Amino acid sequence: MLESTVWRQYNADNSFREKLAEYCVMDINEFIENDKTLYGIIKSKLTKKELKLFAMDSADVSEENMIEAFSLDKEGLLKARFKLYKKFKQDKTRLSFRASNQIN
Repeated sequence: MLESTVWRQYNADNSFREKLAEYCVMDINEFIENDKTLYGIIKSKLTKKELKLFAMDSADVSEENMIEAFSLDKEGLLKARFKLYKKFKQDKTRLSFRASNQIN
């Protein structure tokens, strides 16, 4: 499951749930249980570049490689990271990841 995703291009396993909990400041048990559904929501909340940045940053890809991949300078990369992780902390984003907000 999720073998051909942007996340798996840079990470060996589907550990996005742990990283998401860290950046959203939420308990891992609050998230939607199904990885595929949760990943789909992540994709809908982030732009393609933000999703790629999240995957690369979580995989500890070097800053130089990220600067090259996104055609940014160091300051631009810092701003992009700040914007991404700020988005994770917003209620409208965080609440969409919660299992209790899903309609069954």
